[in-house]
Amino acid sequence: MVTSIKMVTWLTSINYLTLFTWLTSINNGQFPTCFSCRGNYWCSSTVERELSLSESDMGLLGIWVAILNTPCAYFSGRNWNLLDLVTAAMFVSIHVLCLFAPFHFNWSVFFLMLALGYATGLGITLSYHRNLAHRSFRLPKFLEYLFAYIAVLSAQGSPIDWVSTHRYHHQYTDTEKDAHSPLKGFWFSHMGWILDSNTRFRRYGGLKNVEDLKRQPFYRFLHHTFFLHSFILGGILYVLGGFPFIVWGMGVRMVIVFHSTLLVNSAGHTWGYQAWNTGDLSKNLWWLGLLVLGEGWHNNHHAFEYSARQGLEWWQIDVTWYVIRFLEALGLAKDVKLPSEAHKKRKTLETRTTVASHEISYED
Repeated sequence: MVTSIKMVTWLTSINYLTLFTWLTSINNGQFPTCFSCRGNYWCSSTVERELSLSESDMGLLGIWVAILNTPCAYFSGRNWNLLDLVTAAMFVSIHVLCLFAPFHFNWSVFFLMLALGYATGLGITLSYHRNLAHRSFRLPKFLEYLFAYIAVLSAQGSPIDWVSTHRYHHQYTDTEKDAHSPLKGFWFSHMGWILDSNTRFRRYGGLKNVEDLKRQPFYRFLHHTFFLHSFILGGILYVLGGFPFIVWGMGVRMVIVFHSTLLVNSAGHTWGYQAWNTGDLSKNLWWLGLLVLGEGWHNNHHAFEYSARQGLEWWQIDVTWYVIRFLEALGLAKDVKLPSEAHKKRKTLETRTTVASHEISYED
């Protein structure tokens, strides 16, 4: 009985992973001509373009685009298409895997989860965020690509997709065009936005803000195959340690890293304090800084987006910065950007001026 449950769970996870990989790898790894959907194949404008062709000319791409965009269900006040359901199924799968964790615990799988979780989490914070999205420092190409590949194993999207979304987040922070602002509710900013593909892919102007990444074949390859690499990792873990390695190395690890990252969007714009006047809802939150390797000093980040260091005070723990500083000491990280004292003073003056004007308005 136990063996059967293991096999069913494992095969179910395999099916979800395979389906998601297949759907995101169509079109032979080529970018579609429409970028109004951030480079994905299932946006409405791509559907309309493909459906305007004759059926013989449309090919598999157009057929799958139409299928993925076809509403399959209606609940929570909106239509859900196939892509939304597949994404939801993937999230459900990794959370279901976590239910088996207490029954497959040992110290080996625990430390495996910690090692993979720390590595893939650092891949997101150091590579996707500070290196690729903000160009806070430069790395040799082999090291840049290595960190980016490690980030891909978090299954949070390709570098092109993740960086594009994040750059638009800073361009439209806490406005209608922000992909994940808590103005639409805490749940939406945490996970709801991921499960609503129509909202995500129509919100802004597509992948036009990541031309630097699109020019590089390595990032184009990862864009169309990103989930395949997690599938391969899962297979390797299963061969090395069986089902316990899958539960802890994939399920528990992915759930922790996913929610930790997503808390920056939700909790990081809801709780905490503002040290700087940034004109948005970004907050500094000490426990989030510990959980997400320094990303919780989010108000600092929005004040100085280009900075490789987000924990600006000595007591603001920023593990990602410590790694960058170590790489700089080795001569590997170059052009490390930090806010100058003059810039911090100007920002302090702006903050004090804003606070004073608010106090005056309250007195009036």
